[in-house]
Amino acid sequence: MMAGSPFSMDHAPIIGAVERISDTVQAITAPNPSPMTFTGTRSYILGADTVALIDPGPMTEAHFNAISAALEGRTLEAIVVTHSHLDHSPLAARFRDRTGVGVYGCARDLAQQSEISLDINDVGGGEGIDHAFRADHELGDGQRIEGTGWALEAIHTPGHLSDHMCFSDGTHLFSGDHVMGWATSMISPPEGNLTAFMASLEKLQDRPEKRYFPGHGQVVEDGPAIVRHLTAHRRGRETQILHALAGGSADIATVTAQIYRDVDVTLHRAAARNVLAHIIDLFARGIVVAQGEFGVDAVFELTPN
Repeated sequence: MMAGSPFSMDHAPIIGAVERISDTVQAITAPNPSPMTFTGTRSYILGADTVALIDPGPMTEAHFNAISAALEGRTLEAIVVTHSHLDHSPLAARFRDRTGVGVYGCARDLAQQSEISLDINDVGGGEGIDHAFRADHELGDGQRIEGTGWALEAIHTPGHLSDHMCFSDGTHLFSGDHVMGWATSMISPPEGNLTAFMASLEKLQDRPEKRYFPGHGQVVEDGPAIVRHLTAHRRGRETQILHALAGGSADIATVTAQIYRDVDVTLHRAAARNVLAHIIDLFARGIVVAQGEFGVDAVFELTPN
């Protein structure tokens, strides 16, 4: 357990094995562990004899075979995707081609992102996007998908990605990468949007689900507590950035090195994306300004009083 937070690194799944996590839900962990995916992407099967597959995962033969074995003897009724990152969505097309079952998800919508983030073309934040992903059935916020013995409510939660959705089965929340139990979600411009992410956290605060099934890591037993922590954490990061700029103008790399001094430097490039997301939000709110043209390499300072 990380000091001062509800996060836990205590997760050691058997890769490819079927893990029953509730009476109606099973999880299978993909063989793609990394510093960004933790122990690997979690795919979920909802239902009994007739099921929905949530987040089929990355394009690996081993994971495709593990899910196929778990689906043997069952009827697949829907393929559901929380968001179109390469560790979550690629196998959706393969299962659609094999079974003829439709894929449900949200369309990416760059127009919902701030003009500022869209103008930053050199940040390189889109390398993890599955550009080939297409949903057969595009879902809106609050729409329902129903099958035989199961149902899901779609909850649009942009921020990590514009098309990110969480899904509720009425008891549990499949929270994708929006809320996880091992770490905060990465917000990487140009499409990652901190303003949208915070609004999505607020949307979840009043929901009734307590147990969350995230895209990576263990089951979150108290999802609302993690939501509160994520909100406080992001506000704390904002305070740290403002404190750093109060000491003088600085670029994003300098601010990152100062506030992430206890983090392995190999992760500073990813951390800098989060700092940039905060800077974009602060710039849009008129709290910071850029010296010269706004950009990823710009020097920033607090807006003069």
